[in-house]
This record gives sequence, C-alpha cells and structure tokens, in this order.
Amino acid sequence: MMLLRFRADLRLVGASVILAFVVCHLANHMLALLSLDVALAGHDILMEPWEGAIGTGLLLTAGLSHYANALWAVFERRTLRMGETEAWQLGLGLSIPFLMIVHLSGTALGEVFLGLEPGYPSVLLSQWVLSPWKGVVQGILVLVVWGHACSGLHLRFAGRPWYQRARPGLLALAAVFPTLALAGWVAGGSFVTRAAADPQWTARVLAGAHMGPSTAADTLRLMMIGAGLHVLLIALPFAGRAMRLLGGGKRPQLTHSSGRVMRMMPGASVLETLQDHGIPHASACGGKARCTTCRVRIRAGADRLPPPGPLEVAALTRIEAPPEVRLACQLRPDHDLAVLPLLPSDAAAADGRLHGGMDGRERHVVVMFVDLRGSTTLGEAKMPYDMLFILHRFFQQMTRALAATGGHYSNFTGDGLMALYGLKAGDAGRAVRGALAGARQMVAGLEALNAELAMELSAPLRMGIGIHYGEAIVGTMGPPGAQILSAIGDTVNTTARLEGLTKDQDCLLVLSAAAALAGGLDVAGMPRHQVTVKGRVEPVEFFAFTEIPGR
Repeated sequence: MMLLRFRADLRLVGASVILAFVVCHLANHMLALLSLDVALAGHDILMEPWEGAIGTGLLLTAGLSHYANALWAVFERRTLRMGETEAWQLGLGLSIPFLMIVHLSGTALGEVFLGLEPGYPSVLLSQWVLSPWKGVVQGILVLVVWGHACSGLHLRFAGRPWYQRARPGLLALAAVFPTLALAGWVAGGSFVTRAAADPQWTARVLAGAHMGPSTAADTLRLMMIGAGLHVLLIALPFAGRAMRLLGGGKRPQLTHSSGRVMRMMPGASVLETLQDHGIPHASACGGKARCTTCRVRIRAGADRLPPPGPLEVAALTRIEAPPEVRLACQLRPDHDLAVLPLLPSDAAAADGRLHGGMDGRERHVVVMFVDLRGSTTLGEAKMPYDMLFILHRFFQQMTRALAATGGHYSNFTGDGLMALYGLKAGDAGRAVRGALAGARQMVAGLEALNAELAMELSAPLRMGIGIHYGEAIVGTMGPPGAQILSAIGDTVNTTARLEGLTKDQDCLLVLSAAAALAGGLDVAGMPRHQVTVKGRVEPVEFFAFTEIPGR
C-alpha cells in the first residue's frame, strides 16, 4: 500500500517536471511571434537551465520514471476497458514517444550520437524547408503532449472545489497557450522559409549545426531505432498481461446490485471487473482513489476484506464514509463479494464530494421545519425585489443559527426551510438540545432582523417552528448534479404538520412528545395535545410553547 502512495507521488512529481519543461518550451515558441531574435534571446532564459547537467538529469529522470510508471500501469490493469478521459490520456501518452523521437533525432539524440549542434534556426530550417513532414509531426506532437497533460490534470484535480471554480479560466488557458505557441512556431518557420531563399544563409546555419548530406539518413536511422525500441517496451506489459491470464489462480465471484454475477480475474479490482463486463460504473479520476465516485457499499463479504490502504483511507475519511463503504478502484478481493454502487454511473468528480455516509438509510434524526408567518400578505404589500431581499435576510439568519448549533440545512420550502439535527452523532438528547439551541438563535436572529427593518415593515416578522424526533430515510437526493442531503418518511411529514399547528395554537414552537422525551426536557405540568396525521394510525402528542424551552 505504501508502494502505491510512493508511485502516485512519483508520478505527480515526474509529470510536474515534464509539464514545467513543456511550458517553458512552448513559451519560447511564443516569443517568435515578436521575432526570431527575441525567441533566441528567450531561449537563454527559458531553455538554457534545462540544457545544463542538473536540468538535463532532472528532466531525464522525470521522463524515464513517468514512462516506466505508464508501462507498469498497463501491466497492472486487468482490463483495457476504461473511462473516456482515461483512455484518451493513455492513448496520447503511448503515442508521444513515436512523435518525440522525430524531434529528438535532430536535437538531443543528434547531439549525443551524431555530433550535431542544433540551434533554433537549424531546427526550424529542418522542419520547414529540408523535411517539411517533420514540421507536421512537430505540430501534432505539441497538441498530443498538451492534450495528454491536460487530461492528466483533469483526472487528478477534477474533484477539487477550486478546480471547479477555476475551470472556465483553465479551459481558456488550455486552448490559448498551445495556440499561441504554434502561432509563434509558424511565425518562426515563415521567417526561416524566407531566409532560406539565400543559399549563403542556409549554408551558414547548416555548418553551425554540423549538418551535412548524410544527416537526413542518420537521423532517420535514429528514429527507426527509437520507434522500434518503444514498440518492444510497449509489448512487454501486454506480454506480461497475457502470461498472467494463462497463470490461472483463484477467481472470486462478484455480485452486482443489478443481479449480474461475474468471475473476477486474480488481483483485479472491483472497478476493473465491472468495466471488463461492460457494467457502467462511475470513476471520474480513472481509478486513482481521488474522486470517490466509484464508492460502493459492501453487501456481503465485508468481514474478510483487508483494511483500506493510505490512499483509500484518505479519500474515505474526506467524505466521512462508514466502514461498509469502500472504493471499487481499490478493492481487490480474493473471496466472493456483493456490492451496491452508491453514485450513478455518470457521476462527475464534483459528485464525489457528497457525504459518504448518507446514501439512503433509515436512522433516527431530529427534523425541524421553520416557516415565516404572513409572507403572502407581506408579498402583496411589497415590491418583488423588496420581498426577495427580506426573504434573503431571513434565510441568512436561519442558516447562521443552524451552522452555529450543528444543524444541517436540508431544503428550501418557499418561505420556510427544513433542517436536520443528529446526522453525525447518535446521541438523541444532544440532537434535540441542539435543535432547541438552534431555534433560540433563530428567534434572536429574527428579532435582530425586525430591528434592522423596523422602518420597512408594517408589523414585525413572525415565524413558526416544528420539531420532531423519529426514524427517517436520510440520504443524498435529487437529480444528478443537484443532489442534496435530506430526509423523507413519516417523521418528516409529521414535523411539517406540527409546524403548521403553530398557527392553530398561536405559539412559536410545537415540539413533539417524542422529541421532548429524547431531549430529556422537563414538561411536567405542561398541557399535552394530540393531533391526527394523515397516514398514521396513532395520534401524535405534542407540546406548544410561546418561547423556546431549555435555557
């Protein structure tokens, strides 16, 4: 497990070094939009550090480690079925060496094996005049490298809130940066093409780069050797995969919630098995234990699973997942297992931030309904803008009270809201006391709002609050991309009915007897009322309060 974290860190560091080099290289191309002389001057600043012993060693180490990591990742995979973004990243990555060798044969490799001393003018001369097909390959290389880098960054950071906020700007940057670089490269090529009309200029450039009649054949030979070596290296992980298939081994059975039952390859993850059998399953980060969209609930076989590794622990802790929730991309069971996907197969990385323990389960919670009294009459007397302003300030005060007392804002109900208490702790008394504390802060907030808007209101704003304790189905609900953590069931319906009774009872709070009992409130001597709620056989007992109890 520690090896997985080390590989992940090594992959990130290597990719960062390579990306830094690519950015410097493309920025140098951009300078050619001004002139070739400016690009040559910029080369000393942007590229010279990479050409020294330290820069070359760093870049070579990063490139080889990144390349080896990619080949090992291909070998590790039990299936080549994967998400679209991941497939693009892998395909582009494996094609880069074929394109890169064309460029390197006349630059870095040419220096080492052919004694060349290439410069910016000689490289452009080769790509635009002597061998134009190399120019086509160079343009494709820029786009492929940039696309590979962008897809990798997207897979890694798509689930981060800052990435979602910055996404429009990053998308614009991802389009503009290579466009300007290619435009600069074209401008440099145009200059060289015009200059090459002078045979003396061409001769000076070729002589300075130590390029002669045999250079084209020599560089082509280097290309063929490099491409052949890349083919052999690519073949190694695929050959290893084939040998692994022939090796046999225990094939545990995986049962999906859809009823599909399938055999797992030895060492395969749950995610790979589902992908291999064509069962759609979310995996926004490509199975790197970062987005948590592949989360599943273990329905059978959880007792024999090994504990999660560091990467999985970090991801599950972030979403506060219960023990029975695991990541399909990290689960590699050696025994039979039954799983239930917790997010839709088209879940985006942002959906991975949903709370891991709220995927639809029955649990005891405290439900609160809050309603602003007389909003209809107020709306008739106020302009729409003024009414929206008042509602905005009202909800601002209510949600502040919830945040300060451990409540969870569940959903908006016109001129009121629904809130939940006791989601993270199983202490019913604490949850009820938290709800009452929240109600007190709401009352204080409403009083402050009335004082603030005294000149705007013909009468002070009033509200009614209903609180009930019981069992409800709690989970993330709503359409994809707009899900909320809420609750449904008899307890919720009963709470809404209790809140409505504040009008009939002409009181501030209606508290169910169940909530009073769970909260340990002293209600001796208080009048006990009953109400029949639709769908319930037994009446609901409650207490009516003109002020919030339990100070």
